Amino acid sequence: MTWRIVKLGDVCSINNGGTPKSKVREYWDGGVQWLTPKDMGKLSSRYVSMTGRQISQEGLDNSSAKIIPEESVVLSCRAPIGHLAINRVPMSFNQGCKGLVPTDKILVEYLYYFLISSKQLLNDLGTGTTFKEISAKTLHQVDVPLPPLAEQQRIVTKLDAAFAEIDEAINKAEAKETEVQKLKASLLSKVIDDQSLNLTPLGEAIQIARGGSPRPIKSFITNDDNGVNWIKIGDTEQGDRYIYSTKEKIKPSGVSRSRFVKDGDFLLSNSMSFGRPYILKTSGCIHDGWLVLSEYQKLFSSDYLYYLLSSSYVQNQFEILARGSTVRNLNIDLVSKVLVPIPSLINQKKITEKLDLAFQKFEEHQHSISKNQMNYKLLKSSILSKELQSGIAV
Repeated sequence: MTWRIVKLGDVCSINNGGTPKSKVREYWDGGVQWLTPKDMGKLSSRYVSMTGRQISQEGLDNSSAKIIPEESVVLSCRAPIGHLAINRVPMSFNQGCKGLVPTDKILVEYLYYFLISSKQLLNDLGTGTTFKEISAKTLHQVDVPLPPLAEQQRIVTKLDAAFAEIDEAINKAEAKETEVQKLKASLLSKVIDDQSLNLTPLGEAIQIARGGSPRPIKSFITNDDNGVNWIKIGDTEQGDRYIYSTKEKIKPSGVSRSRFVKDGDFLLSNSMSFGRPYILKTSGCIHDGWLVLSEYQKLFSSDYLYYLLSSSYVQNQFEILARGSTVRNLNIDLVSKVLVPIPSLINQKKITEKLDLAFQKFEEHQHSISKNQMNYKLLKSSILSKELQSGIAV
């Protein structure tokens, strides 16, 4: 059976997207589906029929947006490269996407699977400084292994069956992971609730202060050796509990305009995902998106305080107290009102030892689940690669 290597542009037309002017009301909320990379990142299947926003025919006529026919493939080409969807209805899309309309030489599902298997290649072909983007011209030149239509259908049928089984296994693993998270939250809530007979406002037990930013902050960012750690939300990606290091530093001259924090202090996010606690394992300066909790050692152990702030007992109070309509946030006064149980330091040690032991078992279980999920994804990649390359050397 003969396979050919063809260019992507030979088996489908590649269409750029566009966005009507946002301030012209008549261009929006019409009947034309309009897909974005953000929408595509939320899809739970390969197919899409409805989009988050729609544009009008007038918006379509007065922009570079285009409609592609149903049973085409939409590919996100920036921020990020590689989201995919098969549109079940005629659809337009923004400039972050390309619409690939297959010819009669290639099945749409085969094209979809080929693009999945080529995600790393597409990212490698992307260019740009702020964010990588792959152009229509580059896409045109991508090599596609193309078997006859009957073989394409056999491959699609086999991949559909294999992926359905693997996806079912992944869904079961995700359900187990969700259950583990619920068990962790339930145990933490019960342990903290058992201590909640005598309550104290948090502001009476510890010191709470807000960060600040030297402005304009860009002029204070430095790579010099004498720079001071500039602690941001992005620095929490290192783990669930601790902040060990920072990606950026600021000049020493900016310290007086910020808030200096030290090893052992607690940081609490006060906007967006508000109320998330972290223990510092470094020192540095914080901006006004953080609150710092310090001078707690006489009444709290750091581990107990972390569990306390993470518990639903405190998190529910944060949720009630948070203010703001567009972006909800916390401040010093609000956090100071939160009521907390303060058992003796000896009892705190017993509580944290119990939770540490239980959470270690939970985390071992989660690690096993995550490993299985990764193996399932690798299996999908292996099957995909094998099927799409199987006839090339024949």
